[in-house]
Amino acid sequence: MILDGCSLLRSIMISSPSIFWILLLKRFPRKFIWGEIFYLERWWRDASKVKQDSLVNLVQNGQLEIVGGGWVMNDEANSHYFAIIEQMTEGSMWLNETVGFIPRNSWSIDPYGYSSTMAYLLRRMGFENMLIQRAHYELKKELALHKNLEFIWRQSWDSEETSDIFVHLMPFRSYDIPNTCGPEPSVCCQFDFARMRGFVYESCPWGDPVETDQENLQERALKLLDQYRKKSTLYRTNTLLVPLGDDFRYISIDEAEAQFRNYQLLFDYINSDPSLNAEAKFGTLDDYFSTLRDEADRINYSQTVEIGSGEIGGFPSLSGDFFTYADRNQDYWSGYYVSRPFFKAVDRILVQTLRGAEMMMAFVLGHCQRGQCEKFLTSFSYKLISARRNLALFQNHDGITGTARNHVVEDYGKRLHIALEDLQIFLSKAFEVLLGIRHDKYDISPAMFEPAQKSSRFDMRPMHKVINALEGTVQTVVLFNPLEQTRNEVVMVVVERPDVTVLDSNWTCIKSQISPELHHDQNSTFTGRHRVYWKSSVPAMGLQTYYVANGFVGCEKAKPASLRIFSPFKQLVCPTYYPCSDIGTDIVEISNWHHRLTFNVSHGLLQKISHKDGHVNVVGEEIAMYSSTGSGAYLFKPRGDAEPITQAGGLMVVSEGHLVREVYSYPRNEWEKAPLSHFTRIYNSESTLQEYIIEKEYHVELLGREFDNRELIVRYKTDVDNKRIFYSDLNGFQMSRRETYDKIPVQGNYYPMPSLAFIQDMNGERFSVHTRQSFGVASLKNGWLEIMLDRRLAADDGRGLGQGVMDNHPMNVLFHLIVESNISKPSNPSLNPDPLSPSLFSHLVGAHLNYPMNVYIAKTAESISVQPPPRLFSPLVTSLPCDFHIVNFKVPQPTKYSQQPLSEIRFALIVQRRQWDSAYCHKGRSQCSTMTDEPISLFNFFKGFTVLNSRATSINLILEDTDPLGYNDHFAAGAHEGHVLISPMEIQAYNLRLQPEDIFR
Repeated sequence: MILDGCSLLRSIMISSPSIFWILLLKRFPRKFIWGEIFYLERWWRDASKVKQDSLVNLVQNGQLEIVGGGWVMNDEANSHYFAIIEQMTEGSMWLNETVGFIPRNSWSIDPYGYSSTMAYLLRRMGFENMLIQRAHYELKKELALHKNLEFIWRQSWDSEETSDIFVHLMPFRSYDIPNTCGPEPSVCCQFDFARMRGFVYESCPWGDPVETDQENLQERALKLLDQYRKKSTLYRTNTLLVPLGDDFRYISIDEAEAQFRNYQLLFDYINSDPSLNAEAKFGTLDDYFSTLRDEADRINYSQTVEIGSGEIGGFPSLSGDFFTYADRNQDYWSGYYVSRPFFKAVDRILVQTLRGAEMMMAFVLGHCQRGQCEKFLTSFSYKLISARRNLALFQNHDGITGTARNHVVEDYGKRLHIALEDLQIFLSKAFEVLLGIRHDKYDISPAMFEPAQKSSRFDMRPMHKVINALEGTVQTVVLFNPLEQTRNEVVMVVVERPDVTVLDSNWTCIKSQISPELHHDQNSTFTGRHRVYWKSSVPAMGLQTYYVANGFVGCEKAKPASLRIFSPFKQLVCPTYYPCSDIGTDIVEISNWHHRLTFNVSHGLLQKISHKDGHVNVVGEEIAMYSSTGSGAYLFKPRGDAEPITQAGGLMVVSEGHLVREVYSYPRNEWEKAPLSHFTRIYNSESTLQEYIIEKEYHVELLGREFDNRELIVRYKTDVDNKRIFYSDLNGFQMSRRETYDKIPVQGNYYPMPSLAFIQDMNGERFSVHTRQSFGVASLKNGWLEIMLDRRLAADDGRGLGQGVMDNHPMNVLFHLIVESNISKPSNPSLNPDPLSPSLFSHLVGAHLNYPMNVYIAKTAESISVQPPPRLFSPLVTSLPCDFHIVNFKVPQPTKYSQQPLSEIRFALIVQRRQWDSAYCHKGRSQCSTMTDEPISLFNFFKGFTVLNSRATSINLILEDTDPLGYNDHFAAGAHEGHVLISPMEIQAYNLRLQPEDIFR
C-alpha cells in the first residue's frame, strides 16, 4: 500500500506537509511518497529548521520516499529531450544538495502517453524502476491477459540491452482510489476514507464509505482482500502494489489520519489470520520494487518463447512507445499534441536560448576569473537558475501540453517571457566581454545589444528590430553560432532604408540582397521596411561580427530583388526601389542550383519539386480544416475529413534575388480575413545547408468566433509510395515507426511530432518535414503527410480542464522540407518493423532549425568614420564531427562561482552521438567528418581552456559511479583518459575541471 502526495497545488502547500508530522509522530509502519520537487522546494523555503530536519530524517529512515526527483512530472509527447534532462537535473540536484537523497524509482502516473526516450534518459540517470499509468485501455487488456503489465522497456536500437529498465504499468482506468485497489470501482471507493462525511471530497456514487470498527472489520477486510486477489491475477509475482492517493489529497491531518487509521485496522486483521495467506502493509515505491526484485531472484516467472533481460529475470522485454493514448471508446488524446501551439513555440525558443546562455556562462566564467566582471556573473547566476526552473516548470504534463486553465497558461507564459528577457540581456553582455568590447566589473551599464527578434509581451510573437541605417552610420550585428561546426549560412536583418551595405569584421564589403518585407495583411501586404540578406560564416559555438552601413564609399549596395505580383481583386502597388512585373500565367516557378519549385498561381500552393537530375517529386500542398464539436484541449474528435479552405483568386508575390527566392501567398477563402498566409523560400548560396532545403513559413491567425471548433492543418500529398507508414520523432531524440490503420479513427492515427516526420517508399525516396516546435502528424492516405497547426475549441472535452481552448495567438510556423534519394539498397518500410534513422544531412537540418543562428543588433548606431578592430570569438580547437552533438556545456552551480577558484568549479559537458541512415549521403551534403573518422579528445577540445581532469557522470549530473547507469565499461575508463568513447544514439555526461589559457587574458 503506497500513499502518494503528487500533483498538489500551491493553495494547499501550507497544510499538505502536515502528513510528514503524522509520519514523524506515529513512526512505523506509516509511509508516504512525494512527487514533484517544484512544490517541495517551495515548502522548504518557508519551513523552519526543525521541520526541514524532520523531513530529512523521514527520508533517511525510509518512511518518506521522493519519487521521480524531477522538478515536475513532465509531459512525454511534446517536451524536447534537452528540456526533459534540464527539468530532471534541476530537481535531482536540489534534492541531492538539500535533502541528500538520490531517487532510483520513477513515478509518472499522469502524462497522456509515454515515450521510450524517457525510459532511456531515466536509465542513464541511474533509475532502476518506472511506474506508469496512462496507456491505451485496449493495450492494458492485452498486456493483462498475458500477465505482461510488468516488463523490461528496451530501446529498439539497443542490441546490447544496456538501457533496459523495469516498468510497472497500472492496470485500470485511473490512479484514484476507486481504480487502484482492484477491478471494481464500486467496491474500492468504499475504501477511500477521505470520502466519508465531513471531508471536502466528492462522495462515492455507490454510497459513502464508513468508519471501520470491530463490528464491520471482518466483512470489510475480506472484501478489500478479495479486490487485492483479483488484481493480483493480472501480474506474475506475489507482490502487489496498491497506491492510495489522488490529485489534491492529504491537505489536512484529519484526512491523512482517517486513511492511516482505517487501513491499519484492516491490515492488522488480514495479517492476524494465517488462513488468509496474505500480508498487507504500508510501503514506499522502493519497498515494492525491492520486494518484487527479491522475489524474482528466488522464483523464475519467465514464460516460454519470451525474450527477457539480464536486468531482472522473469519478465518480457518490450520496445516502442505508448502513443496515442485512449481512455475509452474512440476518445484518443491526440489534441494536446497541438493545443496552444503559440506557447509550444515559446518553449523551444527558451530551450535554444537557455542552451546558448549556459555555454556563454561557461566561457565568460573563464574570462572573468581575474576580476573584470564578478558582479556581472554573480548577479546573473540567480537569473540563470530561475530560467532553468521556469523552463523545467513548463514541462509539466499540463504545461507544455496546453491543457491548463487560462490564468495558469498566462502564468506559464509570463514566466517563460521573463526567463527569455533575462537570458537575452545576459547573452548581450557576454558577447561584449568575449568580443573584448568592454569589461564592466559591477554590471551597472545596460546591454549594448538586443536580439534581432524579440517579444514585447508574453503573449505576442517575436517582432524584428528595425535598423534605421541613417547616412554616414554603421550598426553592429553580432552572430552567435550555438552548434558544434563552423556555420556558413544566409542571415537576415530588417532595415528602414534599402540603400545599405554589409561589411564583415575586417571592414570588407560583402555581397548582399535587399527584399521588401511582407506580412499577413491583404490590404497592406508591404510593410515599407526591407530585409537584408547576406552569407555569413561563424565559428563553432563562437561569435562573429558584421556591420550594416549606409554611405560606405567603395562598396556595392545591397542588390534589390525583382518582384512578380498576382493580385486579381485589388491592385497591389509595387514598392519603390524594386523592379516589378505581373504574373500572367497559371503556374509560377522559382529555382536554385539544386531544385525548381512549381506553384499553382490561383491557389498559391506548392505543386511539385523538380531536381537538377531531371527527377520530379509531386508535393501537392493543401490547407484544410477539420470541424468538430467533440474536440477539447486533450481530445481530437473530428467530424469527418478535413476540408480544403483555399479558393481561387488569392494574392501572390514572387521575390527573386541572388541569395533568396521566395513565393508569398495570401490565399482567398470564405472568411473576411484568412486564417493563414505563407512563404516558400529557397536559398542560392553555395556551401550552405540552406541551398538543399525548402523553407515553409506559415503565419497562422485562428482568431474570431468564426473559427470555433475548427482545427487547421497543412497536408502534403506526395507521390511517395509509403503504404501509409511514416516515422515521427520522440522528443527530438529518436524516431518511431507509425502505421495508419483503417479500424482506428483519424484521431487515433495522429501522433506527436516534436521535431521531425518523414515518409519513405521501398525505393528509398524520402520526404521529410522538420519543425522547431511540437505538432501532431498523420499519414492518412498513401503518400500523404499532414500536420496540424492550430486548433480553436469552444467546449470542454470532459477530461478535467472545465473549459475550451479559445486563447489563440498569431504565430509563425517554420518548416524545413527535404527530399532525399538513397545511395545504397534501402529498407522496405512495410517489411521492416523497426524505426528508420534520419540521414546525416537530415540531422544537420534539424539542428540548424532548432538551434538557429542568434542575431543580436547594437542598440545605437556609430559613425562610419571609425573602423573598430576585428571582433571574433572562436572557443573550439576545431569544428566537431557532424554526428557529434553537444547537448549542453554548463556550470551546474553558478552561484558558487565567487566562493571557489576556477580550477575547483565544476563544468559539465553533455554530448550525444547521432545515429544516421547510411543509405543516404555520408557527408551530409557538406564538408564534414564523422566520429568514425575522428575520435574526440576532451584534453584537446577547447581553445581557451585546459581540461585538468574529466570524470564520467550521469546525464542529470548526480552520479559519478557509472555502474547504475548501464553504460559499457569504456565510458568511465575513456573519460578518465580524456577520450569520448560513445556509441551511436547514446548521451553521455562528463564533469570537467578547467584552467583558462592566454586566450582569455
